[in-house]
Amino acid sequence: MGGGAGGTFRRRVERAAELRAVRTSGLTAREDAEPTAAEEELRRKRANIDDAAKAEYLIRDAMAQGKFDNLKYAGKPIPGLGDAYDPDWWVKGLIQRENITGMGPKAILLRTEDDGLDARLDAQYTEKQVREILEDFNARVIEARRQLQGGPPVITKTRDVGVELERWHERRAAVAAAAPPEPLSKRPWWRRIWSGS
Repeated sequence: MGGGAGGTFRRRVERAAELRAVRTSGLTAREDAEPTAAEEELRRKRANIDDAAKAEYLIRDAMAQGKFDNLKYAGKPIPGLGDAYDPDWWVKGLIQRENITGMGPKAILLRTEDDGLDARLDAQYTEKQVREILEDFNARVIEARRQLQGGPPVITKTRDVGVELERWHERRAAVAAAAPPEPLSKRPWWRRIWSGS
């Protein structure tokens, strides 16, 4: 701890001890409230110090206490400092930090959904579910094309429901063929132990 910070702490402790002694001695708060000449002089000096000097003192005090140690970007360049100015930098940072999805222009959202649509269809169990997902997707693509709100153009194509259903059946058959066949008669473990074989 530096000499300046230690001296300030010592003065505060001494002042607290004086106040405690005044309270226990029975003096009234009014007698104690009258500032001494030294305290009045100290207050006047504090009022004459400019804000820059106060800020410099507070920074040096925080450095002496170690409050600036182990900061996140210590010794590293500040990200995005050299880039061109982007008025939406804080929105982009929020989306990246919080991993927010589902926000943005419809054209881009539909493009990303189109990329993952086959995997989403493969996770469905019935033909009816696949058909509903495809019809909903096609309706949203057509609606996005009708909107004239600006932004990037909608280049996502609608999907033919019949063709996509055939592809879905083919992918399911390929997965079923690649899976190892299950044994026809597998006895439960407790029957194997009980029968002794």
